[in-house]
Amino acid sequence: MWGEIDEGHTPVTSAIFEAQTRKEDDEMVQATDTSARDTVSSQPSKRQSQEEVSSSLSSMMQAIATSGSPVKSQQLGEPDLTVEEKKEILMEQYKAKPLVFLERYHVHMKPEHLEAFSHLSSDCRAQYYCTEVQKRASSSDNRTRVRNHRYAALRALQREGQYFSEEQMRFREPLLYEQYIGQYLSEEEILQRSEEAMQKGPGSLADLLIDSYQERQLQNRLQDEQEREQCAEEEEEEEEQEEEENDESRQADWEPTAEEKAMLREEFLSQMHQRFLDGKDKDFNYSEVDENPDYDNLDIVNRDAEDRYFDEEDEENMD
Repeated sequence: MWGEIDEGHTPVTSAIFEAQTRKEDDEMVQATDTSARDTVSSQPSKRQSQEEVSSSLSSMMQAIATSGSPVKSQQLGEPDLTVEEKKEILMEQYKAKPLVFLERYHVHMKPEHLEAFSHLSSDCRAQYYCTEVQKRASSSDNRTRVRNHRYAALRALQREGQYFSEEQMRFREPLLYEQYIGQYLSEEEILQRSEEAMQKGPGSLADLLIDSYQERQLQNRLQDEQEREQCAEEEEEEEEQEEEENDESRQADWEPTAEEKAMLREEFLSQMHQRFLDGKDKDFNYSEVDENPDYDNLDIVNRDAEDRYFDEEDEENMD
């Protein structure tokens, strides 16, 4: 009848309430699942960061322990600490006072070790020492790059043959040449050297004059360097002078064998190579090598030098 409540009929408000409740339960379950997934996905990242710090610590302890730097004061007669003992002491120092540890041992650290001090990144002192480590590594990398460039250039110049020819090296360092090679040359070898210079090809009068002028220059330089060396020796103490005079007297009477001459020549060549690598060839433009990215790949440089060598050989054969 009208006005009576039908027991089998669910009120509209009750149905709406139940629907909202189910929706809220579903959203809560979904949020819980999402949070659980986020927690699980963040664990590998956190674990990875911890592993990186652990690896950085292990590498740093090894580097410092084997650097020769003292890690603790020891009494006279105490046995030297083993590397493992040093690493244990260093780890204790790091855990107790990481900033003091960084200040004390930063000169033995590398950029990859700085991850162990990431928790001190807001400290200005830690920032300073970390910057010093980075700068030192950058400077070291630059020195290595320059040396690699010069080594590549040396290899190329060796293949070309002219720069490290005996004639050119003698002109660059006449005193060094005289000490290792020149003073032991026989008259026949000196004559042979002169003939080889003349057999380079018919030159003009200007070429002959230039060669003559360069030879006079070389002899003048040799004489000047010998006089400077003699003056330096005279400034030493009398006992040392007497010993050197005796040595010079013995050297004057000494005549090297063919094998010894070959060894002296190799030593002279080695010193000339080292002078080039050290940047001591005054007339060589090192900026063209040190700042040249073409020398970054030694294999490419060597192949280019070989190609030029064989190209020149083919041209000579064609002529």
